[in-house]
Amino acid sequence: MERYSRFEKARIISARALQISMGAPSLLKKAPGNPIEAAKEEYATDIIPITVIRP
Repeated sequence: MERYSRFEKARIISARALQISMGAPSLLKKAPGNPIEAAKEEYATDIIPITVIRP
């Protein structure tokens, strides 16, 4: 996994949590009911489909 700053990590998790709360399917087999916890777990297992492009 690429090393992200704490700001990039927060942005990735919040963007994914928003997607999950708006109805996007979770990529986990057994996802928690809370979208933020689901996004954190996806980030921890490195299956989150969001990347950062740096200049």
